Amino acid sequence: MIDVADISVELGDTRILDGVATGVSEGQFVGLVGPNGAGKTTLLRTVTGALAPDRGEVRVDGDPVQSLSSKEASRRVAVVPQDTHLSFDFPVEEVVAMGRHPYQSRLSGAGESDRERVARALERTEVDHLADRPITAVSGGERQRVLLARALAQDAPVLLLDEPTASLDINHQVRTLELVRDLVDDDDKTVVAAIHDLNLAAHYCDELRLLADGAIRASGNPETVLSEDHLEAAFDTRAVVSRHPVTGSTYVTALPERPADSEPEGRVHVVGGGGTVSRLLYLLSAAGYEVSVGALNEGDSDLETARSLGLDAVTEEPFAPVGEAARAEVESRVRDADATILADVEVGAGNLANLRAAREADSVVVVEQRPFAERNYAGSEAAAVYAELCERGRVVGPDDLLPAVEAAVASADASADATAASTE
Repeated sequence: MIDVADISVELGDTRILDGVATGVSEGQFVGLVGPNGAGKTTLLRTVTGALAPDRGEVRVDGDPVQSLSSKEASRRVAVVPQDTHLSFDFPVEEVVAMGRHPYQSRLSGAGESDRERVARALERTEVDHLADRPITAVSGGERQRVLLARALAQDAPVLLLDEPTASLDINHQVRTLELVRDLVDDDDKTVVAAIHDLNLAAHYCDELRLLADGAIRASGNPETVLSEDHLEAAFDTRAVVSRHPVTGSTYVTALPERPADSEPEGRVHVVGGGGTVSRLLYLLSAAGYEVSVGALNEGDSDLETARSLGLDAVTEEPFAPVGEAARAEVESRVRDADATILADVEVGAGNLANLRAAREADSVVVVEQRPFAERNYAGSEAAAVYAELCERGRVVGPDDLLPAVEAAVASADASADATAASTE
């Protein structure tokens, strides 16, 4: 549907795109990702025909876009721009109706079919209640959805979006991208969107194009494109790439810079199992902590992750309950750690000993995604111990792990300093 062949674009004396070549198949949702200034908006403007490349060619549905009339190009490609500022005072419904202009002559007004498409676009983007309100009187997020409605009313097979979630809160970001995903799946639209949030792009897009320094540095499915090496080269930052524990999508977490020869940030012990701590282990290890984990049964995916990272792990036989020897090892590591992290793990009779051992910790971080009642199979004792750990520690979601661990380790260091001072 879209064929970009060896595109180069210069603006002033600066080359913005340099030999960009890629294709987008019909019915695909492709995300453009990359640092600011990488050329994402310029590439989108070139695909629409708004910018003529200095070299190369863009074809949309087989035809060079530069050879198409303005109306014909608008019948093939609809655009939702990043800048939502509109200075005129038209009602929202009239703004959306502008999407029908490519199908109308100077002498003909809107027909019944035009009005039906406008009404459907307003309803589908959930802005129908704003139809009579002046466009200048709605919020930035609402304007973003109004412009998306205008693009839907345009009824073009290709939809280009430039940062479609930039002005939206997280709830409307998700709803907007869910709608775009539905347009691809149900209406067979071809969508290309510049998206700054890598995790949203990974979750919703079929494929990604990673732009940096005016060129495509990686292309393919999100797992392939969002590798740690690609991200470091494009964004000049360290990141951990893992699987989101709930959605299963590729998940990127940026890490603070630290010298390669620096001392460990602190020592932490992680209690988990059943795949609940693999991502946490990656994060903590990459953030510079000395990490131990366990007890874990042989064959547990968390144990495989720990071994791949070279971490200290307390182990138990496959499918066996945590025995006294393993429990003693866990308690020893918990006492030696600056902080203990309790993951969102299911607790039964077999691993209740891990929960008991965590009570030895001076500083605790509890990572909670599901209510403990939904994953407690060990009865009232487990509930009481968990409640105690939550009361003593910090309860956070997985995305807030690193700040919580940093605070817990700092608290443990301060407590140790105070104890040392009192004994002098």
